Order: sequence, then C-alpha cells, then structure tokens
Amino acid sequence: MMDKVAVVILNWNGKAMMGEYLSKVVRLSEEATVIVADNASTDDSVPFLQAKFPEVRVIRLNKNWGFAEGYNRALRLVDAQYYVLLNSDVDVTQHWLTPLVRFMDQHPDVAACQPKLLAVADHSAFEYAGAAGGFVDALGYPFCRGRIFDTVEKDHGQYDTTAEVMWTTGACMVVRAEDFRRFGGFDARFFAHNEEIDLCWRFRIGGKKVFCVVDSQVYHVGGGTLPKGNPMKAYLNFRNNLTMLYKNLPKERLRRVMLLRWVLDYVAAYQTLLCGNVGDFKAIYKARHDFRKWKHEFDGERQKIQQMRHETDSGQLAPCSILWQYYVRRHRYYTSLPLTK
Repeated sequence: MMDKVAVVILNWNGKAMMGEYLSKVVRLSEEATVIVADNASTDDSVPFLQAKFPEVRVIRLNKNWGFAEGYNRALRLVDAQYYVLLNSDVDVTQHWLTPLVRFMDQHPDVAACQPKLLAVADHSAFEYAGAAGGFVDALGYPFCRGRIFDTVEKDHGQYDTTAEVMWTTGACMVVRAEDFRRFGGFDARFFAHNEEIDLCWRFRIGGKKVFCVVDSQVYHVGGGTLPKGNPMKAYLNFRNNLTMLYKNLPKERLRRVMLLRWVLDYVAAYQTLLCGNVGDFKAIYKARHDFRKWKHEFDGERQKIQQMRHETDSGQLAPCSILWQYYVRRHRYYTSLPLTK
C-alpha cells in the first residue's frame, strides 16, 4: 500500500546527528513513514539505527553516491505520494509536516515546497541553506529571502508570507513523487550542491510551481558534510552552478551569461588567492576546467529542456545582478532588492 508521506533522510556518516535529532523526527512525524537511506557509511550508522530506531526503515546503498544519486536510488524504493527530503541535522518542530502536506494537497500545480529554515545555533536567525525560499539572479547566483551571500538576516517576521520561489532547499523539501519522477529526479552527475536548484528550475520551466510555506518552520545545523571553506565544496558549487546554467538558460541568454561568468569566476578565483586561500583558488580553476570538458555531455538534455519550456515560462531568473546590488549598491537584504522589472 502506498504511503501518503515518506520522510527520507539521506545519511553518510551522520550517526551523531541522527542521535541528536532523529528521535524527534520520528515522534513528530506521525503522519509519515520515516526512512533512512544510508550512503555506505563507515561510522556504524546502520547498527546504531537498527538498535535504537527499529521502527525506522533503513535502505542500504552500496557506496557513497552523493546527495543527488543517493536520493535518486533511494526514492526508487519508496512508494509514496510525497517525498520529504530531510537532512540528518535538522531539528523539526511540533506539527512541522501538517502545513506542508496540506499546502501540497490544496495546490496540485506545485511540485515542491519548503518550510521556513532557521538556525539551530540561533533560533532568531535564518539558516544559510534555504532561509525563506530561494531565487537565482540574472547571472546564476543563488540567494534567498533572508540570505544574500554571507549576510544572513535575523527573523523579524519580515518573510512570514507563503510565497512562490524559484527553488527549495535540499535540507528540507517536500516533493510530489509524480513530479520528481516525471522531471527526471536529481542530476546524478552533480554529486552534491545545486542539484535541488537545477531540479526546481526544471519544474518551473515545465510549468510547475515551487513555494516556501512559512506556517512550518524547522531548525538546521548546516555544513555538516562539507563545511564552509572546504575546497571540494567550492569546486562542486562552481562546476555545478555553471552546468545548471548551461542546461537551463534559454538560447538567447546563454552566450552572454556564460561570457560574464567566465570573467567573474576568474575574478573570484584571484580574489581568494589574494586572501591566501590557495585551496579555493585551485578549486575554482578546476571547476572551470572540468565544466569546459564535460558541458557538451549535456547538449541532448539541454535540447529536451528547451523543448519542454512551458508557455508560461515561470523559470525566469531574478531581473538583477546580486553581485552589483550587494557589493556596489550595498543592498544586503532581500527586501531592498529591485526585483520587479
């Protein structure tokens, strides 16, 4: 029998986080089946789950497939109407699922939604990974209601309105299973980072909508697998972001955006070098090199995405440059951005 809601936590060496937060997920998710998909952890995560949480179903994957393909493989084995993708370092709250599921039930044109994401370390502040819903600027840089680059806002209720957004955070997102399958799931080649933005962009190109439902809120630790400052994180973010743009941008914008990003990425690389961060400098160079080598592997998929573009074309980017607004105009908050054309 199909479950209505399946909360699926993708785990890789997250025993400590699950020990901290999983019991609350189980207790406060009565309307859902809770599943942990393990990416071949080496920290005794599976024996720990079997001993402490026998009620939780465990899917054991044969190696670390990363976030993207790990979820793809796990979700093929989950029969549910809604998938709730949840990081192991998320502290859920009372009735956190109810408004999310209710919203999806009431809006069949919505493919995915997220709650308001606040920080475990400071419950009065948004959390970097998704805040109150994400967007992408004219040059492909992600930002959120509540977070632009490294400026994370305090939550004063300024975004307490359920709103359509461009992408939902992979830290906690509800996805309609039918749409996840129809739009091809996550791009496995990304491994991790930007895969949820890429998927949400495809949802929107195909005429579906994505929302942040602020009646639900959870708290996120963040940075558990690859903390900020890790060169691999910089590499994956740059490579995958460029690939996402190559796949999804309309033809008339692709050349200009890619040329500007070529300049800006190398500026970013040399800026990190001047700051003494040799690891990130090398990571950005390698990301540019590897993107150039593999981008034509995506030509067929790019063509399919362009053909799929819905007549409403709700996949457009924000009509401004976040770099310009943030560093030149000094607009550090979402509410001060010129987001209307």
